[in-house]
Amino acid sequence: MNTSGKLPWLLAAVVLLETVGNPGCVRRRMTIRTDPPGATVYVDQREIGTSPVSTPFTYYGTRNFVITKDGYETVQASRTFSPPWYQWPVLDFLTENLWPREIRDERIVEFQLVPRATVQPEKLIGRAEQLRQGAATGVVAPLPSAVPPGAASGTPIAPPSS
Repeated sequence: MNTSGKLPWLLAAVVLLETVGNPGCVRRRMTIRTDPPGATVYVDQREIGTSPVSTPFTYYGTRNFVITKDGYETVQASRTFSPPWYQWPVLDFLTENLWPREIRDERIVEFQLVPRATVQPEKLIGRAEQLRQGAATGVVAPLPSAVPPGAASGTPIAPPSS
């Protein structure tokens, strides 16, 4: 009995059953780490949790991160996730549906938090006195961080017209 003609069909049937019975998929996951840990993490205006934290994602592209922690400056940053080669059009269909194993795409995003600068009580009281004196004379002083270097410290207010 000649079985050499049935061997390619048998092999094709086994491959088909393996492919249909064990479809592939791509698992996308991003992990956000901060130094120090324990910061609240927001991705695309949605709270994810406390760092270090992992979350799945579906689409590649630019993600907006906001990281907050008491005693540290708030971090606002964007990171772009480029798709790997197996997620290019046409290839993505094969890897998502016909690839016999799971593919994992792990992205790690790290942030270094900077301690918030503390204001000395003497400076704070001095600034309050400047604002009080300026208000009494009709001068509005912007916040120190809003004043460009070399600019005037106050802007006179025009008297109300009657």
